[in-house]
Amino acid sequence: MNFADDSVNSPDGRRGRWAGHREQRRAELTAAAIAAIRELGPDVGMDAIAAHAGVSKPVLYRYFADKSQLWQAVGQETAGFVVAAIQPAVAAVREEREVIGAAVDAYLAHIEADPHLYRFVVHQPGIVRQRDVVGDAMDLIAGALAGILGDRLRALGLDPGPALPWAHGIVGYVQAAGDWWLRGQQPISRAALSDYLTTFLWGGLTGIRAAADESGGLAVTGR
Repeated sequence: MNFADDSVNSPDGRRGRWAGHREQRRAELTAAAIAAIRELGPDVGMDAIAAHAGVSKPVLYRYFADKSQLWQAVGQETAGFVVAAIQPAVAAVREEREVIGAAVDAYLAHIEADPHLYRFVVHQPGIVRQRDVVGDAMDLIAGALAGILGDRLRALGLDPGPALPWAHGIVGYVQAAGDWWLRGQQPISRAALSDYLTTFLWGGLTGIRAAADESGGLAVTGR
């Protein structure tokens, strides 16, 4: 008796194959949408995306009920691009100031290289956002940065509690400054902006050492 054939031809087997095909097709159409956005700009419509993907608009709507669903799929991919750009840059350095500088510059380099995709995700009007994919990406980055800050605080005998809110503040600050930079058509060079932001952030973080000295190395807490 061939149990493998029975499994493949069972209703569950057919559903599994269809679900796999559907996910693969959604991924292909998402990639095509990203290519269309990069080529045609952040205001590209569903008609142009369908044409760029080589499918009819009804086929596109078979996999994405509306532009909001497509935005979410594109946003999730974009979040992965951002994290993938920053993680290796941070992993390549060891000094704390260099970690901050590497993260800042990697983020700015990413949005500079992919401005249409950034604007499509961050500044897309009329989108019903069932999931905040931009927030998800920022949370991932802030979580990694909080680990670095927390380790530094513990090494100084200080309460690591502030690490997470500080990390989110840093990420929000850099995101806001980068957004201004793109909207203003990059009024200063990326190198200059990266250095300005890193210097400002590092100036605040050096206060950790002053707090340790003032407390005599004892742990302090905000609770």
